[in-house]
Amino acid sequence: MSDRDALITGIGLISSLGEGLDAHWDALNAPPFAPVLDAESYPPFTLHPMTKLELDRQIPKRGDQRQMETWQRLGVYAAGLALQEAGVKGDAELLGRTHMIVSAGGGERDVAVDEAVLSEIGKQPDPGTWLNERLMSDLRPTLFLAQLSNLMAGNISIVHGVTGSSRTFMGEELGGVDAVRVACARLAAGQGDLFLVGGAYNAARPDVHMHLALGGAMRTRGWAPLHARMHDGGGTALGSVGCFLVIESRAHAAARGVTPLARIAGVQADRSRRRPGEAAANADRQWQALSPSSDAVILTAASGAGATEEELAWLDARGRPTRATTTALGHGIEATFPAALALGALALSRGHLFAPLEDAEAPFAEELRQVVVNCWGHWRGEGMALLAAA
Repeated sequence: MSDRDALITGIGLISSLGEGLDAHWDALNAPPFAPVLDAESYPPFTLHPMTKLELDRQIPKRGDQRQMETWQRLGVYAAGLALQEAGVKGDAELLGRTHMIVSAGGGERDVAVDEAVLSEIGKQPDPGTWLNERLMSDLRPTLFLAQLSNLMAGNISIVHGVTGSSRTFMGEELGGVDAVRVACARLAAGQGDLFLVGGAYNAARPDVHMHLALGGAMRTRGWAPLHARMHDGGGTALGSVGCFLVIESRAHAAARGVTPLARIAGVQADRSRRRPGEAAANADRQWQALSPSSDAVILTAASGAGATEEELAWLDARGRPTRATTTALGHGIEATFPAALALGALALSRGHLFAPLEDAEAPFAEELRQVVVNCWGHWRGEGMALLAAA
C-alpha cells in the first residue's frame, strides 16, 4: 500500500442499461441478462442505444446543450456524474487541481454534406477539384475533424469548472487505454493528485456505420452475445456509452475522507500489426507485467471484429471466469476501456462478480479480489489493466 496508489473514487457511467452504477448493477444481475437493443433505426445493424437522459441535471444551460454534438453531451454528462460521486463537483478549489485526460474521436460528420458528395462525385469530370471546392464551401473551414476532439474537454471545463491541465487522446480503443495509463503514471510520479479520465461515443451515426462496414467490422446478422456471435460470423455491435472516472492518490482520497471503489494496480498498452500471434504475444507480456493473482477474473472489452477470435482463445487459455462487457454495453470505441474499468471497479466495490451474460461465461461466487480488464482494438492496439480491492 502506497500514498501514491491510484484509486477510483468516482464513476460516471451512462449507457443503454441506464444512468449510474446502481442501474448498471441491477441490469447486469437480473437473470437472464437482457440487453437493450435497437434493430430498427439503422438496418441491418443492431445498436445499444443511449438511455433517455435529463440533460439539465448535468448540463443546466440550454445554450451549452445546443452547441454540443451528441457525443460531447454524453461525455459532459458522464463527467458530471463522476465528479458528483467523488464529491468534487462544485468545489472550486478541488476542480482547479483536477487534471483532465479525455479519449475522443474526430467529431461527428455532417451527414447531409457527406451524402451529397457521395451521390454527385461520380458524375464529375474532375472529381478531385470538385471535391476540394465542396469541402471548402460546405464544411466549416476553421474546424477540421482532428480539432473537434478537443471540444469535449473544453465543454467539460466550461460546464463543470474543471481547470487543471487538459489533454485529449485520439486513437480509438487504445486512446482510452492510454488516457488511464498516463493518468496513473502522472499520479505515481507526483505530477498531480486528482484526475478526471474518460470518453464518450455516440453509436447512432450512419457515417460510422458505413466506415466500419466498409472495413468488414460491423455485425449484420442480428444481435448475439459476444461468444455466440463469434460462431456466426462475428462483427461489432456498437453502443452509445459515456464514462468518466475520478482517479486520485490514496493520500489525497484519505485526506478528503472519500471511500474508494477500487485500486488501479497497473495499466499496460501496446500495439501490433495483427499478424497471427502478435496481439497474443503482447497480451502475454502485459499479463506477466501485471502479475494478477490466481483468483483474478477477467473482463474483456472485445469488439467482435478484427482479432477477437484470437483474443477469446487467449483468454480461454487463462482458465479464469470471463465477462464480455461489450455484450452488455455494445462497443463504444474510445469509451470502451474506461467503461470496462468502471464495471470492474463496480464489481470490486460490491465484493462479487456480476452474473454471466451468456451460457459461455462461467459463474463465479467467490469473494472478488482482483479484476483484469482486457481490451484489443477492433483494428489496432492491445491494452490491459489490473484492478484490485482498494
